[in-house]
Amino acid sequence: MRKNAVQCISPSGLHRMAYTEWGDPDNSRVLICVHGLTRNGRDFDRLANALALHYRVVCPDIVGRGQSSRLLDPSAYGLPQYVADMVTLIARLNVSSVHWLGTSMGGLIGMALAAMEGSPIRKILLNDVGPVITVESLQRIATYVGIDPSWANFDEALAYVKLVSAPFGQLPEADWLHLTEHSVSQRPDGRWGFLYDPAIAAPFKATFVDQDIDLWPLYERITCPAMVLRGAQSDLLTQATWQEMGLRGPRAKLAEIEGVGHAPMFLDETQISIARDFFLAA
Repeated sequence: MRKNAVQCISPSGLHRMAYTEWGDPDNSRVLICVHGLTRNGRDFDRLANALALHYRVVCPDIVGRGQSSRLLDPSAYGLPQYVADMVTLIARLNVSSVHWLGTSMGGLIGMALAAMEGSPIRKILLNDVGPVITVESLQRIATYVGIDPSWANFDEALAYVKLVSAPFGQLPEADWLHLTEHSVSQRPDGRWGFLYDPAIAAPFKATFVDQDIDLWPLYERITCPAMVLRGAQSDLLTQATWQEMGLRGPRAKLAEIEGVGHAPMFLDETQISIARDFFLAA
């Protein structure tokens, strides 16, 4: 694993986007893995390691998360900025095409980029996200995003991550430790807090609506091969929307993980093999 960063621009100035990279740096076959709303690129460590023989795997921390810097103007936290940053990242990687795996928000970024004319995305796996975002999931997300809790010690942080991330499913303790270690840090006052800018919630709450968000026109412009992985208990991607995604637009391949809500985390071989089989298929 290598750590790197690229400089990006927003209307309020320059910012640094960190990313981890796996596999041969000269491999022209690139897989970009993009995390969910409050997560970070280290979520994909196990998947990236498993695919590093086949791909140069690149896992960015979207601006405002993980080791990336924060935006001076929080109103810019949103898809237009994230898509622009991904275009900058792909330019840095010096490749003309990529494969894409996006969890939740990372899937929305991928959908937006894949729907553009001349998109560099040649294959896309959408992880528990689709063209309909349910109001139930939006209300759940609104209960925790941007609250910025802090804890007296790491064990308290671990317990909180387990609580808010319970939909990830029944994970071994080692997996919970990994997810927590890379999503919290100790602050100057000695307490522990999340590694994301609580201001990412500002645009989310400013535009919050009490109804489902419909992105079907975006999804239907995607022409590359697609797959949609769903957590069987997901409140963000309903079974009806998931099934319809196999019939409309790119007519995605469908897979579902039992015992998981929002979202599968690619920490076990069953989930990793789904991604591997899709991306390596002819």
